[in-house]
Amino acid sequence: MKRISKLMTVLLAGALLAGCASQGARPVEPVDPWEGFNRRVFAFNEVIDRYALKPVAQGYDTITPQPIQNGVGNFFSNLGELRTVLNSVLQWKWGNAGVASGRFLVNTTLGLGGVLDPASRMEWMAREEDFGQTLAVWGVAEGPYVVLPLLGPSTVRDTSALPADIYSYPLTYVEDDKVRYAIRALQLVNFRASLLEQEKLVRGDRYVFLRDTYLQRRRFEINDGQAGDDPFASDDFDFDDSDFAD
Repeated sequence: MKRISKLMTVLLAGALLAGCASQGARPVEPVDPWEGFNRRVFAFNEVIDRYALKPVAQGYDTITPQPIQNGVGNFFSNLGELRTVLNSVLQWKWGNAGVASGRFLVNTTLGLGGVLDPASRMEWMAREEDFGQTLAVWGVAEGPYVVLPLLGPSTVRDTSALPADIYSYPLTYVEDDKVRYAIRALQLVNFRASLLEQEKLVRGDRYVFLRDTYLQRRRFEINDGQAGDDPFASDDFDFDDSDFAD
């Protein structure tokens, strides 16, 4: 245990130094006033991912057939339908709550515990809902962007919603710690493996790319698929002649 603690300390120290080195003079983003701190936590998470999580996910992806990976993903997504039902009700979205309930019942019975997804083939599609989205519907402000150790991108609002999301997910109630940790580990590795191809799309500053992608996705989810305001349509967006120079 002491060795693990020392290793985590070394990794965190290295990540903090890397984060400091990468920080130059840059304008403060309104959505990210804590960028200096966030970049250091981001660097720490990147170290953990690069040397632990990603190699495991790559090995898992190599030896696990895609249909099995899909089945594992379906199983965990099916458990998430219960969270969607609860938050849909809290948001007064009864239609979505009904569809999510139907998906859970069909996939749990006909889909072999959720490993298969017959509900999607029946075109029963529900929008995923969590407590962060519920708080947004209730009028709680998004708050600054924040990067959480190990958990990654979030906002103050989404971070405050974590306890409710945790206790509304069935795996939380698995009493055997070893079984619960093993299932959670499988969930994490399977999810990370699903991102191996997507991360090739990252361009430029990785921190900024992932921050902006996260915030855009969350706002899209909160607006139920409606596009938000277009910053390029704002009257305050000024162009300079040099922007169009060859």
